[in-house]
Amino acid sequence: MDVLRIAAFSDGNTGGNPAGVVIGDVLPDAADMQRVAAEVGFSETAFAAPDGEGWRVRYFSPESEVPFCGHATIALGAALVRQFGDGVFKLSLNQADITVEGFRDGSNIVAALQSPPTRGKPASPGLVAEMLALFGYAAGDINPAIPPALIHGGSDHFVLALNSRGALAAMAYDFKEGQAFMRREGLVTILLAFAETPRLFHTRNPFASGGVYEDPATGASTAAFAGYLRDLGWPHGGSIDIVQGEDMGVRSRLHADIPPEPGSSIKVSGKARLMEAG
Repeated sequence: MDVLRIAAFSDGNTGGNPAGVVIGDVLPDAADMQRVAAEVGFSETAFAAPDGEGWRVRYFSPESEVPFCGHATIALGAALVRQFGDGVFKLSLNQADITVEGFRDGSNIVAALQSPPTRGKPASPGLVAEMLALFGYAAGDINPAIPPALIHGGSDHFVLALNSRGALAAMAYDFKEGQAFMRREGLVTILLAFAETPRLFHTRNPFASGGVYEDPATGASTAAFAGYLRDLGWPHGGSIDIVQGEDMGVRSRLHADIPPEPGSSIKVSGKARLMEAG
């Protein structure tokens, strides 16, 4: 099957998180999708097929299926724009119905997804202690204005906000230990964040649950995080910008628009660039 390779949330013509995109008349068998995702080797590959007025979509990491992936949705939106032109596309996921829209911007495509509903709840002290031990952080490294929490925006994540850019840059963990922890708790990623300003964040996303040490741009956790900030009453002013992947040498940029209604969908947008077809 033909696989498009598209970097989502790119910083101009560089950076971004590579995703595979397969668009076909019907979805392949799950085993075939898992095999292709492993062969592509990116953190996610999106598979899409026509479904009434929209598209049926499933997402696979190299080692498992995930219910929702933001950067692969942005990549899919770019692929649909390449094939059908600018527009809004309805997507039916395993557990939600969302949209992605896109338009051409010179050699790039700008795409925006509407996430599933968001929610969050405080993390238990025991879970926080395990998280700190996994990364070698101390309680004093946490930003008290953004308490550790379990957050959701189509998939489950753990957010740990740090009080210094240096602590974020020093992020390291044992992959197998992190993978066992995340799979036990049902976490797709762990979001580590530092607030440079109330509206500009630097983030990192371990994705050991899917067989990837770190993700350079993560739209699903960005949506969940934006919803959590809204729940906290954080002074976001209606939107936030995120720089991710910088410590990996793959600088990526994400933007999230935050409506006021509690639990409502978050619009996450960014640029996408075609890497190659194969």
